[in-house]
Amino acid sequence: MTTPAGDRAPERLRTTPSWLLTRLADHAAHLAREAFTAAGAGRYHYALLVTLVEGGPASQATLGRRCGIDRSDVVAALNELVARGHVERRPDPADRRRNVVTVTPAGREQTERTGKALDEVQERLLAPLDAADRRHLTDLLTRLLRHHAPGRL
Repeated sequence: MTTPAGDRAPERLRTTPSWLLTRLADHAAHLAREAFTAAGAGRYHYALLVTLVEGGPASQATLGRRCGIDRSDVVAALNELVARGHVERRPDPADRRRNVVTVTPAGREQTERTGKALDEVQERLLAPLDAADRRHLTDLLTRLLRHHAPGRL
């Protein structure tokens, strides 16, 4: 079924990359929220867990920088992860003023579960693209992000 012309966005918007990116980002965020909810996680939870799985134990400040999450949000998300048994937070033996965060086996399982849910989101989101187009899109988006927000990758 086609959309009546009166219900479509104006062509000027439909041909503007920033408008298209924003619309697609909104849709992607919606799909991701659904996946996180189904996996019993949140986006900050997953970001922190996958950062610990890939990079090993880290201080709260380091985690915040690596994930691009504000310190207060890091603390709140870590408190929830500690309560769920997904991470352990202990004083750093080299500097008692800071905590070192370590992922637990339960946290690794949660990371795997959430990662699978997000893989399904990627499949749904990128369904119309073949593997080469997906790689190309990812490369283009990475180049744009490196240019506009170099510290965010």
